[in-house]
Amino acid sequence: MSEEFYRIKRLPPYVIAEVNAMRAAARARGEDIIDLGMGNPDLPPPQHVIDKLCEVARNPGAHGYSASKGIPGLRKAQANYYGRRFGVDLDPDSEVVVTLGSKEGLANLAQAITAPGDVILAPNPSYPIHTFGFIIAGATIRSVPTTPDERYWEALDRAVKFTVPRPSVLVVGYPSNPTAEVVDLAFYERLVAWAKEHKVWVLSDLAYSELYYDGKPTPSILQVPGAKDIAVEFTSVSKTYSMAGWRIGFAVGNKTLIAALTRVKSYLDYGAFTPIQAAAVAAINGPQDIVEKNRELYRRRRDVLVESFGRAGWEIPTPRASMFAWAPLPPALAHLGSLEFSKQLLTHAGVAVAAGVGYGEEGEGHVRIAMVENEQRIRQAARNVKRYLQSMGVNATAKAGG
Repeated sequence: MSEEFYRIKRLPPYVIAEVNAMRAAARARGEDIIDLGMGNPDLPPPQHVIDKLCEVARNPGAHGYSASKGIPGLRKAQANYYGRRFGVDLDPDSEVVVTLGSKEGLANLAQAITAPGDVILAPNPSYPIHTFGFIIAGATIRSVPTTPDERYWEALDRAVKFTVPRPSVLVVGYPSNPTAEVVDLAFYERLVAWAKEHKVWVLSDLAYSELYYDGKPTPSILQVPGAKDIAVEFTSVSKTYSMAGWRIGFAVGNKTLIAALTRVKSYLDYGAFTPIQAAAVAAINGPQDIVEKNRELYRRRRDVLVESFGRAGWEIPTPRASMFAWAPLPPALAHLGSLEFSKQLLTHAGVAVAAGVGYGEEGEGHVRIAMVENEQRIRQAARNVKRYLQSMGVNATAKAGG
């Protein structure tokens, strides 16, 4: 019997998993690996959120099946967040659905709204679910750039002109994972106008909505008047409140898309565990000082990363948002390619990063560095990197001073 299942054939091996396996093996040998690979927050959730989880979990009635679309209080809390943060009005019943993380929500929506052969526009490089959520659903991907410059708009126009069938969905994700690029409201205004003109649904991934720096809050596509006619947006408590493993996310916006997602989800899941949903309500409605505190902590890590790696001989552009830096390979080692460079960094420097090619072919030549270790560990990583680079004949820059 052949084991080449149709959908499995369409999924390449998860490139990121290759370096992860090497990291796990090195740790099993007792090596100290500084893990800047996975975007897994290393901070705890706020104490009052954990307290709420425990409190509700003690209620004997809280252990049955929950509501697939999310408990009413959580949908209301998310609607209130959009009102507070973006000035956007949402109906908690028809324009908000709770998902098991934004990643799963996007994949479920892909199943709900695409048929085999549909053409989806997705950025390259991008977070894998932006493309593979649709590939699993049987759709075809046409790549557009991630960088939101004029080339981006030209690519959209070419795609509409030359693709058969015409594209039905466009995925956007800013602040970008992996590139950390950001957009302003004017970008979304132009995007909404384009999508309406060409009758294309827009799926916006705003998972890093609160991890912005330099005093410039990230906008939401739904701030554009009329955006709800064509767009839904995914957010998550994973990064904002350091609750990644809790798997709580949201889709909000267009009623037709929300209804489709809600219906498919009703067949696929019973919703997140009720105590977790109640704790997520406490996170969103409760004191928000943790959000500012986390943002400031990641900003300091960002500055330490850019400064210490720069002194080690590896220039890294300063990210304006997200918990990632998108780093071009040191020029003298660019010939290695991102996967081999990542493996060498793990083996010879004890530092794990994510190979850029794991986010699409346009990610080649870069690695993604996650700011998920403390400042001391980031400085240690820089010292290890410096030793590795010197062993490869790459000297620290003149400005380094040591």
